[in-house]
Amino acid sequence: MDQKADISQHGRKRKVEDNAKDGPRKKKQWRTPKKGQPNSDRSIATINAGDAGIWVTCDMHKEGACTAECRDLFNEYVDVCYAALKDETQSQPTEELEGAVDIEKEISEEISGMKQAKANALFQAIKIDIQCVLFFKTCAPVEPVSFVHKICSDASESAGKKKSRWIKRLTPMTRMGKANEKSLEEVSKIVLGPAFHSDGVTAKKFAIRTTIRNNSAMKRDDVIKQVADAVGSRHKVDLTNYDLLILVDIYRNILGMSVVGSDFDKLKRFNLAELYEPTAKAEKPRE
Repeated sequence: MDQKADISQHGRKRKVEDNAKDGPRKKKQWRTPKKGQPNSDRSIATINAGDAGIWVTCDMHKEGACTAECRDLFNEYVDVCYAALKDETQSQPTEELEGAVDIEKEISEEISGMKQAKANALFQAIKIDIQCVLFFKTCAPVEPVSFVHKICSDASESAGKKKSRWIKRLTPMTRMGKANEKSLEEVSKIVLGPAFHSDGVTAKKFAIRTTIRNNSAMKRDDVIKQVADAVGSRHKVDLTNYDLLILVDIYRNILGMSVVGSDFDKLKRFNLAELYEPTAKAEKPRE
């Protein structure tokens, strides 16, 4: 009896020891990824040199809701600005489907899904680790400046008819690069060339506005001087009555640039919230 009890006790001891060995492995297998580690189920999209896109600002803690709003708004304007995409998805043959209502409905839903998928492929939301800021990477044929300008122009003409709740400012970026002097020079040549150095371009009045977030290496004055040198002396600086405005956005180790028109300030600096609900100007006191 004592021998059997000893064997039984020894067996239980080995089982407990084996379980103890397995325990940490199971816990490690189901461990929640730490903040900052990539999710193994999906790749993390990033902003790369050569990209184009749109910076978006929103209310605090509303980044998720704002992302959904941007998708809806951008997809709506894909149909407005790039009708060829819509025509392409709707050019499916339907001659043999006449009279078959249920099949027509199925085809219609399929075409709608194709259009939605194509529109989604034009915009990729990039997660930015800073509150109230989003970035949407764009793909051809979307041209960020004209695309954002159309959205804001329509908003200006229909003040009070809001199409978004959380979106604040939209800032188009024609070209992205690394946040250093060499890359700034390269991006400047690509972005500024068509506006300032193409054949037939007349002398322009221009201004430069920079936004720098989470970057202490690049100084505002140095950036402005380098961009102004790239524009050239034929064009003159005019901070208020400019013909063209150069936007330079720097975030951590990336920078972006675009050239917008003279109505930028009139369009509330592309601030949708201000366009939909303009802030009332204070009345001058009567004398």
